[in-house]
Amino acid sequence: MAFNHIAVLGAGAWGTALALACARAGRSVTLWEHDPANAERLKKQRESHFLPGILLDDRIAIASDLAEAARAAAILLVVPAQAVRAVIQALAPALAERTPVIVCAKGIERGSKKFMTEVIAECAPKASPAILSGPSFAADVARGIPTAVTLAAADGKLAAELAQAVGSATLRPYHSNDVRGVEIGGAAKNVLAIAAGVVMGRGLGASALAALTTRGFAELVRFGTAYGAKAETMMGLSGLGDLLLTCSSPQSRNFTFGIKLGRGERPDSIHAGLAEGVFTAPVLLEMARDRSVDMPISAAVAALLTGKMTVDAVIESLLTRPFKAES
Repeated sequence: MAFNHIAVLGAGAWGTALALACARAGRSVTLWEHDPANAERLKKQRESHFLPGILLDDRIAIASDLAEAARAAAILLVVPAQAVRAVIQALAPALAERTPVIVCAKGIERGSKKFMTEVIAECAPKASPAILSGPSFAADVARGIPTAVTLAAADGKLAAELAQAVGSATLRPYHSNDVRGVEIGGAAKNVLAIAAGVVMGRGLGASALAALTTRGFAELVRFGTAYGAKAETMMGLSGLGDLLLTCSSPQSRNFTFGIKLGRGERPDSIHAGLAEGVFTAPVLLEMARDRSVDMPISAAVAALLTGKMTVDAVIESLLTRPFKAES
């Protein structure tokens, strides 16, 4: 299929950036905004306050009616991970059979411990779930700065067709059928980025950051293997690539959250916003324990977020772990 009409649900920074990317790919785009007042403002001003100075392409139509957006050939679901269930439940009755719904959130649902495509499959049985993830910042994609991501669906042919539909000279989606691997990389790296931010906020230096990121990647691989991810996915854009980006730039909300923790701010005093790692950490740790996966860095982040340990205590606990072979 050509997927010439694509709907983007969520007019935040990432949703707007992806709408612009799809327009550059030559698609007709419907950008859905849940707030009617903001939708009207976008129609009139053609500029998002999340991305100042970047005008919306003429091929992007603004909608506040979810049923209107559901008529698209493919849908990018760009809302926070913990909001995915509510939006897909509202969307499901209007979906045509086998409409691809590409989740662009990086997280695991609290309570159910479900991955995002599992939430889609449960709430919208008629949909064909897919996932888009990788090392990407909204501002870069919106400005047309070259970016590569991974787009996965259980049906490899569908993944390839969707990658062709959203890809352009500046957004290069590699396609995959390892849905679980792509989801795990996106969710776990947010937790590890908080830990990386703590290292920077505490002024522990570049060597410590490199060590943290590398050992964090080992945790990600162990978790991924336990939940059926492919090794090559963990080594790819949605795994190692996204981890490296998120653990190194203040543009990452999770990294910035961690920096503030490292500087001594209390977790409950920091505005989490869209720092998905804050919500993912406890459920990631639960799932790791379910499969007996050792994730000391992720456990340390969870302990910090609940106030069970101080930053100094966490650092000491990690540095005094028994010496062992690298794995």
